[in-house]
Amino acid sequence: MFYKQYEKIYKKIAKDLNFNLKDDEKSSDTLNKLLQEKKLVSENYLQKYLSDKEVFVFGAGSSLENSIIKHKKKFKNKILISADGATSALLKNDLIPDIIVTDFDGNVIDQINANSKKSIVVIHGHGDNIDKIKKYLPKLKGKIIGTTQTNPGSYKNLYNFYGFTDGDRAVYLADYFKAKKINLIGFDYNGEIGKYSFIKNKDIKQKLKKLEWCKYLINLLKKENKNIYYLY
Repeated sequence: MFYKQYEKIYKKIAKDLNFNLKDDEKSSDTLNKLLQEKKLVSENYLQKYLSDKEVFVFGAGSSLENSIIKHKKKFKNKILISADGATSALLKNDLIPDIIVTDFDGNVIDQINANSKKSIVVIHGHGDNIDKIKKYLPKLKGKIIGTTQTNPGSYKNLYNFYGFTDGDRAVYLADYFKAKKINLIGFDYNGEIGKYSFIKNKDIKQKLKKLEWCKYLINLLKKENKNIYYLY
C-alpha cells in the first residue's frame, strides 16, 4: 500500500474522528526537529531486524495478559513488538519487547525503562501528543526511530509505515519489513477497553471508534498478507 492509497483512508479517519490534519503536521514537525539531536535507527536496520522473522505483535486489548501467559513458550527467539501500553503487560511478565510502537499514551516510564535495555522505540507524531513528545523524547537514551501519519516526504527524520492506531501500526510495521509470520495477541474488538489502554472514561467513545479503524486496517492488510494470525 503506497502513501497515496493510504492517504484516502487517512482522510476518512480524520473526518470520522474529527481531528485536524494540520495538527498532525505540527506534531510531526516537532518530532522531526527533536530527532535531529538523536542517534536514530535506520530503515535498513529495521529491514534486517524484521525481514523473514516470526513476529508477535501485542495490542492492549482485554485478552492481553491471559494470552501472554497462554502463549509465552512460543515467544522464545521470536521478535516481540508491543503497541504502547501493552509494553507494561510484557514487562509484568518478565518480557522485554524488541520494538515498542508508541505515541506515549501508555505508561511511558515502562517504555523508557525498556528502551534503556534493548527495546527500539518507534515514536509517532500526531495532532494531540506534541507536549508528550517534548516531555518524553529527551528521556529515551536507547535506539529510536520516528514516524508520521502525514506525507513522510516532508521530513528528513520521519517515516510512514502506514496504519493509524499503535496496534495496527505495529502490524503494518512488521508487514512493511516483510516479517514471514505475524501473530497478533491482545487484539480484541468486543467493545471492551483493556486496562493497558490507559484510557480515561471521557475518551471511551473515541477509543472504540479507533478500535474499529484498527480492525478495519488490519483486516485490509490480511487480505494481502495471508501470514497474519490472531491468537487468543
